[in-house]
This record gives sequence, C-alpha cells and structure tokens, in this order.
Amino acid sequence: MEVINALGRRKAAVARVYVQEGAGKITINGRDINVYFPSSILQYVVKQPLEKLGVTEKYDIKANLDGGGFKGQAEALRLAIARALVKINPDDKSALKAEGFMTRDAREVERKKPGQPKARRHFQFSKR
Repeated sequence: MEVINALGRRKAAVARVYVQEGAGKITINGRDINVYFPSSILQYVVKQPLEKLGVTEKYDIKANLDGGGFKGQAEALRLAIARALVKINPDDKSALKAEGFMTRDAREVERKKPGQPKARRHFQFSKR
C-alpha cells in the first residue's frame, strides 16, 4: 500500500496526515503522540476514528500540525485521519460520518471591532 495523505482544519490549526500500513505508531511533527499531546483526552480525540473502525494497530500515521492551539490541532488531526481512512476504504465513510468525524467544524473566532472591548460586547451606554 502506498502512502495516503489528507488534510484537516479546525479554527486556525491545519493538519497534514500521511497514512501507511504499519504497527499503529502515530508521529506528530517528529514527536510521539504521547509527547506532543500529554493530555489523555486529546490523545483519545485523535484516535477516535481509528478506534471506531478498529484499525488502531493497522496503520502508521505521520502528521504535520501547524497553527492554532492544542485543542484545535487535535480536532484538525482527527478530521485528517478520518479523511485518509475514507480514501483507503470508501465503505467506512458512513460509519465515520454518523459519528461526526467527517464534518469540518467551520467555527472561527469573530474579530474584535473598534470602539468595543470585545467582538460583541459593548461599553455600557450612559444617557446622561
């Protein structure tokens, strides 16, 4: 099997993933997943599509993560892995879609407007 690549995005994070047959090793930016994501919750988020299909020990994954924070990066990586798995076996798409792993979460941070303290918050209005 050749190397399959896919792209995932979330907030400001971008994940490029390269999947090939192997022993289930996940490498992110040259580091092991346990080093890159010390939080077990974020490791769980990344591995969700693999565990759903039961192929955790079947593929080696190399990922390049860029931008955003650790939560956005983990969710971008989850989307990229799900897309790569669908490229490998298109029959898995319905199972992953039912769990919501195939959906790009398009919510972005709204910009701060001038004359306001935050994006939507206004300074208190004083009539007199």
